[in-house]
Amino acid sequence: MIETMNKAVKSFFLGLLLVGIVLAPACRSKKAPPPPRLVPATDTTVSVPNVPTVATTTETQVSNPPDFVQPQPQPSVTVETLPNDVEELNRVAEQRGYLQDAFYSFDESTLTTDAQSALTSSATWLRKNPQYNLLIEGHCDERGTEQYNLALGDRRANSAKEYIVALGVDGSRIRTVSYGEERPFDSGHDEAAWAKNRRAHLVIVAK
Repeated sequence: MIETMNKAVKSFFLGLLLVGIVLAPACRSKKAPPPPRLVPATDTTVSVPNVPTVATTTETQVSNPPDFVQPQPQPSVTVETLPNDVEELNRVAEQRGYLQDAFYSFDESTLTTDAQSALTSSATWLRKNPQYNLLIEGHCDERGTEQYNLALGDRRANSAKEYIVALGVDGSRIRTVSYGEERPFDSGHDEAAWAKNRRAHLVIVAK
């Protein structure tokens, strides 16, 4: 019986040995999992480029809205009052330069540059005052015959009229007359007096 037990014990240890032999390669082939790799900590701070800061304010001062129009001072309008009396009206017109005479060279009825300038100013005033009519008188100095000077005065009066009409004044408002040497503006007998008498004289007349 003891022999039988010895055989059984031997068989048990022999079995354990065989099991160990079989399991040993399997245990050697199975590798342990690698240890966790340490990752260095990264900097999570994000760099922001330098951006200029804009100062803000909650209060905005506006003197006037963009579409606001400043009222402009109105220019004062002066209404000109002219005399009703024709003689007084002519005196005022001459003083203020509204009507200006045209002067001529000796024995000439052609308008000089100065004569054209004077008649241009007169025509401007006449266009603005259509309620007035005009008489143009032709005058001469004392040299020459009476008949010759009457004809010369007529040419001078008409040359002035034609020029004023060309500047836009209605010709029906203008009459002409020649006085020749009969009504001198200066009674002298020298060149200074004669130069004053060679003219087309403008006179306001009633309609």
